[in-house]
Amino acid sequence: MDLSTLQQFRHDIYACFRRAKDALFDTIDALITETQAQSFPELSLSPFFQRQWHSLYEAFQDGKIDDKTLQKIFIKYLPAPSTEKRFVLGIDATNIERPFSYTSPDRTAMPMHNIPHAVPSASTALTFGWKYSTVTVLPASPSSWTFILDQKRISSDKTDAQLAFEQLKEIVPQLPRRPLVLLDRGYVSVWLWCKLSGLPIDVLGRLKCNQTFYKPAPPHNRKKGQPRKDGARLKLDDPCTQKSPDGMWEGTDTKGHPVQILWWNKMHVKDARWLDLTIIQVIRPQAPDSERDPRSSWFVYIGQDPQEGIAQVSLLYGLRFGQEHGYRFDKQALLWTEPRLRTPEQFDLWSQIVAIVHNLVVAARDLIEGELRPWENKQREQTPQQVRRGLATFLPELGTPARPPKPRGKSKGRSYGTQPRKAKRFPVVRKTAKLHQLVPI
Repeated sequence: MDLSTLQQFRHDIYACFRRAKDALFDTIDALITETQAQSFPELSLSPFFQRQWHSLYEAFQDGKIDDKTLQKIFIKYLPAPSTEKRFVLGIDATNIERPFSYTSPDRTAMPMHNIPHAVPSASTALTFGWKYSTVTVLPASPSSWTFILDQKRISSDKTDAQLAFEQLKEIVPQLPRRPLVLLDRGYVSVWLWCKLSGLPIDVLGRLKCNQTFYKPAPPHNRKKGQPRKDGARLKLDDPCTQKSPDGMWEGTDTKGHPVQILWWNKMHVKDARWLDLTIIQVIRPQAPDSERDPRSSWFVYIGQDPQEGIAQVSLLYGLRFGQEHGYRFDKQALLWTEPRLRTPEQFDLWSQIVAIVHNLVVAARDLIEGELRPWENKQREQTPQQVRRGLATFLPELGTPARPPKPRGKSKGRSYGTQPRKAKRFPVVRKTAKLHQLVPI
C-alpha cells in the first residue's frame, strides 16, 4: 500500500455512492479525524466536514450506496495474504440494541450477553433491535486489525445461518485463495454445513457439548432385518464413547501452554449421512474449566485434508476472537451504535460508512505512523485507533474527491398552523425460522 493506491482506494469508494455522495464522503473524513467525538452530531465539528450539522442526518435520509460494487472494492484492496499461512475468514453476528425505538421497523428480540441469568436459571434477559452479520479477514494474531469484506443486516425473515451462507456464496469466488472459515457455536446447523460443503472453502466450527455423531455403518451381514444405518456413536458429553480416536497430537499452543488434540475422521449426523465430518477435541490442561474458558472444547472440520495437519488447523480457531476486537473498535471508537437513525435502511448506510473507515485505517497501517498518547506503550504493536489519529493528520495530503457545498439560502421552514405528523409505530417482529428448523438438503 502506497500513497497513490490509498488515494485510488478513496476515489473508488466515492464512485460507489449513488446519491448524496459528497456529504457521505465528508462523513467518512469526519469520522476519521474526529477521534474525540462522543456522539453522531459531533462529527460535523470536523474541519473536513464542509457542511452544517443537519446535513449529517439528511445525507443518510437521501444517500444511497452500491453494495455490490463496494464489496468488490473491498476485495480488490484486500491486504495481500501471506503465502506461508492459511487465509482465514471469520463470520459472526452482533447486536445493535434499539429497545425504545418504537418508530423503527423490523426490530427483533435478541438475547443480552454477559448478563447473569434471572430466576429461573433457564431464562435469559432480552432486548430489541437489529442484528448485523460481518465477514472479515482475520489477522495472524488476535487483534483489532481485521479487514471487513461484507456487512449486512439480518432481516426478520432470515436467520444468521441463511445470511452467512449468502454472504460467503458471493464473496468466496472473488477471493485469491481457498479460505478457512471459522464459525462459533451460534452457527451449529446441519443445513449450513451441507450448504458450505458445496463451496470451495474449508470450515472449522465450534460445537455444543450436547451433540452426537456417528461412524459409517458396518458391513451388513446376511441375517434377517434391516441393515444398520449408523456405526459407533460419539457423544460429546459422554466420555465412554470417546475411547477410540483416529488420531492424537500433543504439543503447545502459540502461548506455550500444553495442548492435547484428538480427532475422529469420517463422522456424520443422522440428518445428513452423506456429509463427511471430522470431529476434533482440544484439551487444555491449564484452562480454569469455566463456562467461558472450558478445559475441553469440541470442533467440526469440513473440507479438504489440510497439508499442515488437522491439529495445526484446529489451533487456528483462536484467531476468531480477533473479530470480537474488531467489533469493539467499531462500536467504541467509530461510534457504530451511537446514531439514532429511524429506518433500518439508514442504519445500513451508516454501517457501510463505518466499514469503509475501518478498512481505510487497516489499509493505511503500513503507510501511516500511529500517533501515541504520552501514557501509551511505544514497544507494543500500534493499534487501529493510534493509526486513525495519524491518518487524521495525513488526510490533507490525500485530498478528497468530494465537491464543496453549494449555497442554497435558508429554508422557508414549516408554514404557520401546520401540525407535524406523528411517526408510525412498529411492533417487534418475531423470527419465523430458527437454526434447528432449517431442513437439511
